[in-house]
This record gives sequence, C-alpha cells and structure tokens, in this order.
Amino acid sequence: MPQLLPPVSKPRFGEALRFWLKLGFISFGGPAGQIAIMHTVLVEEKRWISDAKFLHALNYCMLLPGPEAQQLATYIGWLLHGRRGGLAAGVLFVLPSVFILLALSLLYVTVGTLPALQGVFAGLKPAVVAIILLALVKIGQKSLLGPLHYAVAAASFVGIFWLNIPFPLLIVGAALVALLVQRFFPAPAATAAAQARAELAEEGYFLTTRSVVSGTGFSARRLVGQLLLTLGLWALPLLVLAFTGPDLPFWQHLSGFFTKAALVTFGGAYAVLPYVAQVSVAQLHWLTQGQMLDGLALGETTPGPLIMVLAFVGFMGGYTHFGGSLALAALGLLLTTYYTFLPCFFFILAGAPIIERTQHNARLKAVLSIITAAVVGVVLNLAVYLGQAVLWPAAGPGLHLHWPSLVWLLVSLLALYRFKLNMILWIGISAAIGLLYYALLPFRG
Repeated sequence: MPQLLPPVSKPRFGEALRFWLKLGFISFGGPAGQIAIMHTVLVEEKRWISDAKFLHALNYCMLLPGPEAQQLATYIGWLLHGRRGGLAAGVLFVLPSVFILLALSLLYVTVGTLPALQGVFAGLKPAVVAIILLALVKIGQKSLLGPLHYAVAAASFVGIFWLNIPFPLLIVGAALVALLVQRFFPAPAATAAAQARAELAEEGYFLTTRSVVSGTGFSARRLVGQLLLTLGLWALPLLVLAFTGPDLPFWQHLSGFFTKAALVTFGGAYAVLPYVAQVSVAQLHWLTQGQMLDGLALGETTPGPLIMVLAFVGFMGGYTHFGGSLALAALGLLLTTYYTFLPCFFFILAGAPIIERTQHNARLKAVLSIITAAVVGVVLNLAVYLGQAVLWPAAGPGLHLHWPSLVWLLVSLLALYRFKLNMILWIGISAAIGLLYYALLPFRG
C-alpha cells in the first residue's frame, strides 16, 4: 500500500498572493503551459489542491468563453480564500503581462521591435514545451481511468489536430458520449480498483473533492446582485470618460467590441483572433495586417494569456485614432484589458459556487470524467502545436529542425523529470541561457 502524504494546512493569504504574483510573471506557453505550471506547483509541490479537485475546476473553465487558465486561477483562488482570493488570483495572473505588454507596445511605436527578446524566448519556449509534456503525462495518468477515457482522448486529439473540429464541439461530443454510455452501459467507466486509487490519491491535500467550501449552492439573490455589480462595473469607465475623456463614441465602440470578443472566445484566443483581426484591420483601420502579426508575436512572447493580444489591438486603436497619442493609446490598452477580463470574473465568482455542489453528483461526475479525457487530447494538441513552432520555426518548403531548441527541450525534460529541479528556477535559467545564446549566436528562428 502506498505511503500516505502528510496533511497540508490552509495556505495563508499572503503566501497565496505571492504565488499568484509569481505565476503572472512566469505563465508562458499559452493555456497548456499555464495549466501545466499551476498543476505542478499547486498539486504536486504545495499540495493545496488535489488532482480530482483541480480537474473538476478545469472542466468548468474549459466550457466557458475566455482564457481558461486565468479562469482556473480565479476558481482556485476562490476555493482557497473566497472572493478576495479569486479576485487576487485572477488579477495577478493578468497584471504583469499588462504592464509588460504596455511597455513593449510603447517601445514598438517609438523605437521599433526588440530583437533581443527572441533570444530570451529561444530558451523559454523549449522549457515550456517540456513542462507541458510532463504535466500531460501526469494529468493523463490520473484522469484516463479506462479504455473509454483513452478512446475519447485519442478521438479528441484527432478531431482538433487533423479535422480542425472546434473545441466547443469536442466538449459537446464528449458529453454526448458520456450520456450514451450511461444510458446503454450503466456500469461506471472506471473500474473499482481505479476508483479506489482515485480516492487514495485525495489524501494529503488541503482541498479535495470532500472539502466543504462555504458559500456554495444556488442563490438567486446572490446571482442577481453579482450580475448588477458586473453591469455597473462595465458602465463605470464609460461614465467617467463621458465627463473627462475625448471622443466618447470611440470608447463606447471599443468597450462594446472587446466585450463581444470576450463573450465569443470559445476554444482559446486563436478562435477569436480572426474575428478581431478582420474588424480592427479591415473595418476600423486601427492597425495594419503587419502590425496585427507583430502584436501576435508580442502576445506569444510575453507571460499571461494569449488573449492579451487584444490589448495590443486596443493600444493601436487609441494610438491611431488619436493621432499618435501615447497616453490615449495606453488608455486603450488598459480599457481593452478591463473589458476583456471583466466577464471572466463574473463567470467564475457567480458560477463556481453552483458548480461546487455538482462534484458529488454521480451522473455529472461521470460526464465530467469523459470531458476531462477530451481535455487531455486538447492539451496534447496544444503541446504538439507549440512543439512544432519551437522545433521547426523556419518558414518555407521542407522541415528545418532547430537543433538548439531540441537540445534544450531534452535538457529541460532531464532536469525537471530526472533531477526534479524547481520549475520556476528552471524557467529563469532557460531565459538566461536563451539570452546568452542570442548574444553569442543571434537567434534566427
């Protein structure tokens, strides 16, 4: 019988606050990388939350529009310290990337691009791929509990990687499979032994599926109050700008446009970027197609969710509309960020108390276990996608393997898996190695 882990006490709010702030600076690699980092630290290192609890929260966040990693951080922050914990986790997940992207955007329109960043991220990206691969293995081992789960994960990967099936449809398909299995094959998807292992795996964590979280359940009064508060917060900046800002119609258009974009962002930032690019480039003429691509590059090479690319679009909107004003461009970036993420906080702080009551519903739990298997296939797709971009970055005919990236990917796997080096320390080492590589041999990937 495996040795039980010693119990973990509730983390202090200040301790959690330091982690969420640190996460905001190291959350590279898109949603797969960010979820992998949270899983490694919160589940494996600190043991603040068990695998089952982590995956239950992730399943809900994956069903929502918006950046699932940021919403997952908000959910876990709420589980740990209530509303203030959720707000702190969600805000700090985004805040560092806001200021980094603002600084880079200001440099972009004043002195041009920063090629030295390419060197830094030449070291970071292979390390992030290694983190994703290791997390994928660990999550898969604990969530793929039977042949059905493996089949759904494989079908999910094939569907999104080769058939380009939208992510929401994959989730709907996985849920339908689960319902059909329950209808015609009522036996549980996992074996009794697997269920026993899953229960044993809950030991030694602060938060588990057996934990009682205060403030859960449906409350119409609370839901209406949160909705009214969110609507008030949405209108507040526009009310201030009506008295203090120039050209109110521009800010009204910006707030409505990015709120709409936030509400249709199912399946990650890549699903909404074509819509944003089409409107902002072709219709509004806030920026050129080349500038949109530069903004995507900035978003790819900064921490935080990739949806932060929208903040660059808002920056360029203000910069172009107001004749090169850096102050109003910065205001455009900040307001875009505000309206992009405001719905995310409502979805979590209003929905999480309701979702928490579903974790012991046997039928829903079986459905979510199948959805989790589909998520494993989606994460594998993201790992392959990012791995291709890192290992074969050169455009043009033929495949040109980038050997330095492959070497650092293998070194990272060895360091993190075999020698158990601290992941955050390794991210710093990777950034330094990438910068050194750029200084000695300019990165051309």
